[in-house]
Amino acid sequence: MPLVNVVIALIVVGVILYLINNYMPMDGKIKRILNGVVVIAVVIWLLQVFGVMGSLSSFRIGK
Repeated sequence: MPLVNVVIALIVVGVILYLINNYMPMDGKIKRILNGVVVIAVVIWLLQVFGVMGSLSSFRIGK
């Protein structure tokens, strides 16, 4: 994936988080949880894009 696409995706995610945090009437705890989930998801996605972490399909949960 070209670096420009990664930067554009990060900007879009950042703008969406900004809009949610400033214009959605939610409790502060819910916003913190939402921000945490989004940040974790973006970090995992970036690790996959740059090849640091393999595909998540290789991970198995359970038996």
